[in-house]
Amino acid sequence: MLQLDQAKAEIAALQKSMAEIRDAMDIGSLNKEHEELSLEMASPGFWDNVDKAQKVNQNIRYIENRLKAFNSLNSRVEDAAMLIEIACEENDTSILGDLEGEIANLFKETESMVISTMLTGEYDANNAIVSLNSGAGGTEAQDWTEMLYRMYRMWGEANGYNVTELDYLAGNEAGIKSVTFLVEGPNAYGYLKSEKGVHRLVRISPFDASARRHTSFASCEVMPEVESSSEVEINPDDLKVDTYKSSGAGGQHVNKTSSAVRITHLPTGIVVACQNERSQIQNRETAMKMLISKLVEIKERENMEKLADIKGEIKKIEWGSQIRSYVFHPYKLVKDHRTNIETSNVNAVMDGGIDLFINGYLKMI
Repeated sequence: MLQLDQAKAEIAALQKSMAEIRDAMDIGSLNKEHEELSLEMASPGFWDNVDKAQKVNQNIRYIENRLKAFNSLNSRVEDAAMLIEIACEENDTSILGDLEGEIANLFKETESMVISTMLTGEYDANNAIVSLNSGAGGTEAQDWTEMLYRMYRMWGEANGYNVTELDYLAGNEAGIKSVTFLVEGPNAYGYLKSEKGVHRLVRISPFDASARRHTSFASCEVMPEVESSSEVEINPDDLKVDTYKSSGAGGQHVNKTSSAVRITHLPTGIVVACQNERSQIQNRETAMKMLISKLVEIKERENMEKLADIKGEIKKIEWGSQIRSYVFHPYKLVKDHRTNIETSNVNAVMDGGIDLFINGYLKMI
């Protein structure tokens, strides 16, 4: 159990963190901006321009959520500090049992808020559109893509995000060839943008009768959802629109009509597709949002004029391209007959692989 001095020190650390968060979030400016937007919203004719009104309303909700989250957490920290102060004055340790769990939760939530204050990019507060594609590995890779999809769905649900499937292409035998889904919630793009890249899985294959170890790859692409952008202009003549029948469950209407839409942006070669909605018009609208989001994401990386360079930098979904490895199979020890030293098999080394293996091997020698 916590001691009074230890609890007091931890509360002091929490108060210091909240002060730093207050400065980082610039709470005074947020309150002022909220007042200005509220006055604008109350002005006559505010709803004459629906698009502008919706953006202002969305901005107000975002500011309100940030202020509410900060004020709520700060109030809990101050309440805990007051209880500790009373306990110290009366030398009463009976409340420490109840406070121990609360202090642990406060540290966790404070750390989460510190991370959220770092998400200051232009599109970090937006919803995220995530695309997963299977790579080298055949059925193994398709099964791995489905595992990643479940992982991101579970993460979204656990953190209060709404996950909506936009496009889905099932694997030939198992798993998923590709899937695109929308993650809706505050800072969804800010949290997920670091997931972009190739993900590698090492495991004993459930599809291999010999129970051998297999390596599979899947790519993850993350874009901010952008309703419209003045930075991106799309010429209708640059679009190739294809319609086709939706796959999977959905009833006779979905499966018998060409409601799914695929849009190809000819200048860049970007392809987006949506088959989630029952209406072709709705699928087209969603696909256009996806296309705008992709173009904005390229623009954000300041490589719009160097598309050839971008395509050249995109790595293949195979060995050596991964940003993260998930190793489910333990390393295999091999013996070097020259030195009689057991070391991890180089094929089992995770990210960064060969250098780590060589350095570890030399240290052992």
